[in-house]
Amino acid sequence: MERDERPPSGGGGGGGSAGLLEPPAALPPPPRNGFCQDELAELDPGTNDRAEQRTCLICGDRATGLHYGIISCEGCKGFFKRSICNKRVYRCSRDKNCVMSRKQRNRCQYCRLLKCLQMGMNRKAIREDGMPGGRNKSIGPVQISEEEIERIMSGQEFEEEANHWSNHGDSDHSSPGNRASESNQPSPGSTLSSSRSVELNGFMAFREQYMGMSVPPHYQYIPHLFSYSGHSPLLPPQARSLDPQSYSLIHQLVSAEDLEPLGTPMLIEDGYAVTQAELFALLCRLADELLFRQIAWIKKLPFFCELSIKDYTCLLSSTWQELILLSSLTVYSKQIFGELADVTAKYSPSDEELHRFSDEGMEVIERLIYLYHKFHQLKVSNEEYACMKAINFLNQDIRGLTSASQLEQLNKRYWYICQDFTEYKYTHQPNRFPDLMMCLPEIRYIAGKMVNVPLEQLPLLFKVVLHSCKTSVGKE
Repeated sequence: MERDERPPSGGGGGGGSAGLLEPPAALPPPPRNGFCQDELAELDPGTNDRAEQRTCLICGDRATGLHYGIISCEGCKGFFKRSICNKRVYRCSRDKNCVMSRKQRNRCQYCRLLKCLQMGMNRKAIREDGMPGGRNKSIGPVQISEEEIERIMSGQEFEEEANHWSNHGDSDHSSPGNRASESNQPSPGSTLSSSRSVELNGFMAFREQYMGMSVPPHYQYIPHLFSYSGHSPLLPPQARSLDPQSYSLIHQLVSAEDLEPLGTPMLIEDGYAVTQAELFALLCRLADELLFRQIAWIKKLPFFCELSIKDYTCLLSSTWQELILLSSLTVYSKQIFGELADVTAKYSPSDEELHRFSDEGMEVIERLIYLYHKFHQLKVSNEEYACMKAINFLNQDIRGLTSASQLEQLNKRYWYICQDFTEYKYTHQPNRFPDLMMCLPEIRYIAGKMVNVPLEQLPLLFKVVLHSCKTSVGKE
């Protein structure tokens, strides 16, 4: 899928951090309850063939479909959404009549947004929570007055909306990037612990409070994962060779993975204080990159041709959060708990952020810390990770699937392959395979809980988790 070019540094009033070596753009919040049908359409070759004959009404590039009411390319679709969701106000250094083409569309963000509005892009078709997948699909292009366009371009309409929310309370579905203060200063005191006088620097209070607590014994097991044990009990550990078919399929699964380091820059200058908005934008960019890696992964799966595009859409819509969480805790953990932890260490939350932190956020912190230590103890191999990911993805209990029985057979296949591999490779760890499988329902539970954590609390949540995990591992 084509991803739009980044605007040139310092152009068009986009803003950004001077402290980040490559400042993250203030992207809309990562998707949480669903996945964009337009982006999954790239799994269907026929979709691209049909779009070949259409051009974007904004810049003339190859169109990929009907986005927010008009035919447009992925680049202009994403630009329009980011501009509206993040309430961007741009400036034109010329006469507000810049040429829009594929090569020049990034030179003037003001004129690009202006043309989007003039051609009828419907900002009301963007979901209020900023997630992929527009709303009100029946609404087509809209024609708005010159006065209304001017109000949007000048930011006047955004200011009125902000005043409305300040008078009526914030919505959980609004983007924290639009409300985050750019002048948050480090401040001591925490309402999340019994003593408000505890020094927040380093979040030692959180670490001491949660590192010693055990996770509740109850697990919400994934039913279909454990329903096979009655038919085929776990084999006792024994010296044996790995089945050739198991080796071949595991090799194919690993080959489908992108195990290269994440490309999102996570380096900051010494002494730079990261704001909530900047950290949130960086988290969005990481989620964006990880999400695109999952889409590429699906097309490389050895069983890709065995399921319909509709089923892949349904599966990814329901499991993408779990896949990202699993990869962050395993194959990308060095970067996440290393480079990203260094960035979050430069962020100091305000008293207001601490006061508003939810109980569900605290539960997520506790469980993430536990799960990190579990994976750190197991030292999951790439082969085990690839199998766990496939097993979690092939969930026939998801609603709307057309081939549930086929999914069950595929799930069984990789369940037994993973068991075969772990018992062959780790002969002296007879409980390793059950331990790995027990992590999957915990991942699913945490991913479900994270949906209920207000978006503006995610920077604080990541700071606490990453610091706690990094500090505890460093003392081992």
